Order: sequence, then C-alpha cells, then structure tokens
Amino acid sequence: MDEQISVSGNEKHRTLLITLFAGFILSGIATVIVGPMLPIFKERWMLNDSQLGLFPMVQFLAALVGTLGSSAIASLWGYRPAIVIGYALTGIGLAGLNADSRLLAMVATSAFGLGYGLMTPGTNLFVAELGGARSASLLNRLNFMWGAGAMSCSPMIALALKQNKLPYLLGGFAAFGIAMMLILLVGRFGMERHEEAETGSVSKPIPGSVGLWVTLAMAVMFFLYVAMETSIGGWAAEFAKRMMNGITSMTTLAQMFFYAGLALGRLSAPLVLRRWSERNLVLGALLLAAAGTVLLIQSATLNVALAALFFAGLGCASIYPTYISWLSKWYGASAKKIGGALFALASLGGSAGPLLVGVVSTQTGSLRMGLLVPVVSAAVMLSLVLSLRRQTTT
Repeated sequence: MDEQISVSGNEKHRTLLITLFAGFILSGIATVIVGPMLPIFKERWMLNDSQLGLFPMVQFLAALVGTLGSSAIASLWGYRPAIVIGYALTGIGLAGLNADSRLLAMVATSAFGLGYGLMTPGTNLFVAELGGARSASLLNRLNFMWGAGAMSCSPMIALALKQNKLPYLLGGFAAFGIAMMLILLVGRFGMERHEEAETGSVSKPIPGSVGLWVTLAMAVMFFLYVAMETSIGGWAAEFAKRMMNGITSMTTLAQMFFYAGLALGRLSAPLVLRRWSERNLVLGALLLAAAGTVLLIQSATLNVALAALFFAGLGCASIYPTYISWLSKWYGASAKKIGGALFALASLGGSAGPLLVGVVSTQTGSLRMGLLVPVVSAAVMLSLVLSLRRQTTT
C-alpha cells in the first residue's frame, strides 16, 4: 500500500491518504450494519417484515440525500466539509442504533445513512484526484478497506451478541467516527482541483471527448453496478438458508464469503493493473461476476454456493473503483458536480436491485430465477463498456 500512497511525493498527502483509508473501514460497516441488526430489532420490538423493511428504506433515503449533499458541498467548499460532517453523523448514528426506542433507532439509522452518504463520494473523488494517472489502482486500495469493514461487520456483531457486548461494539464504532472527524477537521487536505495546474498530478479531461452518450452510459453503469453488488450480497444469506432448509452458522456467514472475494479482489487489483488496461480489467471482472452468479444459481450444495459467492465478489471487486477513476479522469473539475448525480443513481441501484430480485423471485416462485437480475446487469454493463471504446483505452 505504501507504494500506492506515495503518489503525490508529499508526506502530508501520504498521511492524509492513510487516514482516509483507515476511515473507509467505517463506511463499509455503516453500509451493511442494518442487515445483521434486523433480527435484533425483530425480537426486541416484535416487528413484522414490513416494519423491519422500514430500516433499510430509511437508511437508503438518507444516504441518497447525503450523496446529493456531498456534491453540492464539494462544489462550494471542497471535499473536507462533507467528509468531516459525514464521519460525525456516522459516529452519532451508530452510537444510537442500539436504542430502546424503535423511533430512536430509526433516527440513528437515518443519521449514519446520511453520514456515509456524505463522506463516501467525496472520499472517492478526492483520492482519485490525488491518484492522478494511477487513480484506479489507488481507488481499489481504498475500496478494499470498505470491503474489509463490510466483511467484518456481521462476525463482529455475532461475537458481540454472544458475549453480551453489543453496546460496547457500537460505542467503539461511534468513537472511531468521532476520532476521524477530529483528525480530518484539524488536518490539511492540501491539493484540490484548483491546484491541479500547479501540482500537475491530476489528469485533465480529454477535450471534447465526454459527450451526452458517455454521461448516460456512466449513469447506467453506476446504477447497475451497485444494483448487481447489493443483489448478490443482500440475498446471499437467504439463498443459503433456503438451500439448507434453515439457519445454520454457515448460512448466516454466507454474505461474508461474497465480501471476502470483494476485499481480496480490490487488494490484488493494483497488481493486475500492471499488466492489464483498466478497460480489460473491468471486462474480465464483469465476466467473472456473471459467471460466479450463474454458478450460484446452479449450485446444488452449500459449499459450491459459498465458492460461487466468493468468485462473484471477486468479480465485483474492481468494477466500481474503476468507474470512479474514469469519472475523475474524463470530467476533470466537473466531476464534483456530476459525481453527486452518479453516486445518487448508485444509491438508487442499491435499493432497486435487491427489490427486483425479490419481485422476480415472488413472481416465478424461485430465488434462483430472481438472481438472474444481477446476471443481466453484468451483461448490460459489458455492452456499455465495449461501446465506450474511445474512452476506455487506458
């Protein structure tokens, strides 16, 4: 990681990147924490599935507001204010997630949803700026940390529940968020877009190359990627449970295998990028994600299903960071403005994908058929990346 973090050749940039990388673990935790908390809410307040569904809905809506707000704030004052506020809200929200009142838990959910919605787009775009020509490699490293947080969330909550230490775990997450807020509040962000002419470390957009078709294609790709990822990861445990006709320790951890593949893929992507172009990496990754999902659909044993989830996660790993890298490279300073809309569409995809899987599953009577949704998403993205031949030659 040190090789990637030295992109600016400046100590303050290296220290700042290390801080942002560490903090992104919390973004991964906050994004997925509602899932393992739902059984707790169900037992505590005797909720039905519709009532439980309000928690992820509130989280999604708040994150959507956060992504739009992040773009507006970054355009006016730079990236730091949104990131700092985001960590503060995430910490406060996670601290209140174990509240005795359902209303307070809902408010806490909206707080950390808004928080990671504010900090995630700005962190990605700022790191892309610092990375310059190597932004795809650096963004894969950054999002590996997100994957590590997402992967570790369920096991940590399971262990905390077993030892009756859930309030302490959530308090630790909250302290992490507040510490990040304080560190970034007093730290120096250094380079922003207005300094790129001086530093020369940020790639400029290709003049006249970014037209309406490219923007529309990017919008669809952002939407479909997150729809694909959340469809596979979100339904992993339920698929495993139905395969085993009940909940076991392994079915509970099925989601972890998907995020383990995601994390490993993002960790190894910089090595792959030394030999492959970004375009070829994305094309190969989409094929692997689709193949892993097809294997999951056809699996007859739990071991095969878990392996399929791992490979699907491995395929998903490098796609989104590379999309963000292209956004920064192709749009230059305009990425701050258009990024808000694209990240908002990604949030919409995160909600729509799992919902569509559920609708197809209900209509066909088969969750396996429902999981064709992420396969179709991968196929559409393959065609779009192939169509963007001029831009994706890097």
